[in-house]
Amino acid sequence: MAVRLDDMDRKILAELQEDAGQSLDEIARKVGSSKTPVWNRIRKLREAGVIGRQTFILDPEALGLDACFFVLIRTSEHEAEWQQKFLATLRARPEVLEAHRLAGEIDYILKVRVPNARAYDTFYQALISEVRIFNVTALLSMEEIKSTTLLPV
Repeated sequence: MAVRLDDMDRKILAELQEDAGQSLDEIARKVGSSKTPVWNRIRKLREAGVIGRQTFILDPEALGLDACFFVLIRTSEHEAEWQQKFLATLRARPEVLEAHRLAGEIDYILKVRVPNARAYDTFYQALISEVRIFNVTALLSMEEIKSTTLLPV
């Protein structure tokens, strides 16, 4: 169930999404409030589950992770045991930034960040050695056109 947000909540959330490292004073000034009410709203939004963990966004290329692959997976396995092993395998792989179960012909899509194609092949070989997969298609992203963590609040 969605949490009801008022305009002030939305302004605070927009500021936090833009830069969670801002001080409460900065956020309060930008949203037209004072520090204590902003802190109270942030606390309530955390308790309601609207705000999760705080993190920093790193530049993958600055860290040598130049290659982004989207991996399309089709499987003929749909038993709970296979799925649990597959999900555990994905969660254990730091290269997998995102994993989604899909409707349609493709069962899963992964977003994988690695230094290069050779590193992707190492990832791929490890993945197929740990869990049986019917078909894997890897698509190399040539250019990232848009990437954001900002939700439309």
